[in-house]
Amino acid sequence: MDLQKHTEPRAPEAGVSELRASDADRDRVADLLREALAEGRLTPDEHAERVEGVLSAKTVGELEVFVRDLPAGHQSYRPHTTRGYTPAPNRPTPGAIPMDPDENVVAVFSSAVRKGRWRAGRRMHAYAVFGSVEIDLSEAIFEYQQVVIKAISVFGNVEIRVPENISLRGTGGGVLGNFEVSTLDSGEPDAPVVYVDGLAILGNVEAKPKRGRMIEDILDRVSRKVDRSLRKHLDR
Repeated sequence: MDLQKHTEPRAPEAGVSELRASDADRDRVADLLREALAEGRLTPDEHAERVEGVLSAKTVGELEVFVRDLPAGHQSYRPHTTRGYTPAPNRPTPGAIPMDPDENVVAVFSSAVRKGRWRAGRRMHAYAVFGSVEIDLSEAIFEYQQVVIKAISVFGNVEIRVPENISLRGTGGGVLGNFEVSTLDSGEPDAPVVYVDGLAILGNVEAKPKRGRMIEDILDRVSRKVDRSLRKHLDR
């Protein structure tokens, strides 16, 4: 399946603005503001002022005000929720993932980057030894519904970024290091699931969504389901 990032805005759902904001909603907007600062769209003073407002916001509508004039504010914004669907399992389906990797990404006293338009295999191994590895799946083509990334960091850094409308799971730990995976749930049951498994020894392994990047194919399938349901209703 050819999955592409989503670039067209969608109208917010009715009543979303009045919902109470969660900590996850605040973190999401704070991430968008941090990226806007890095891109030069906001000055440091503007960024600090907006972050202060985000921390005190009570509703989703109040949060939207802080990104309304930014490109990310015109992307689909949905509050964090787990209602109406079954979350992805914490481990991949037994037998679905091969033991041998489709690709190894290795950085020893160096850096290695995998990003852009590329096909993600079922298993990838990333090793950072006194080096850094960046794996960016935000524009990747997912040919498989389950993808495993084994990340090992020894005095190094492994950074993994995924589209924000897939599911993300992590199992691992750190030895005098940091292993952090931001759990992510997609509302679409057929969405890809990325499993990050690994170890950080005096190093860092981090996996989280790349805000504003989405897989278009998932959204198209949801739209088609709504269209079919609507046609059935009109034909009655």
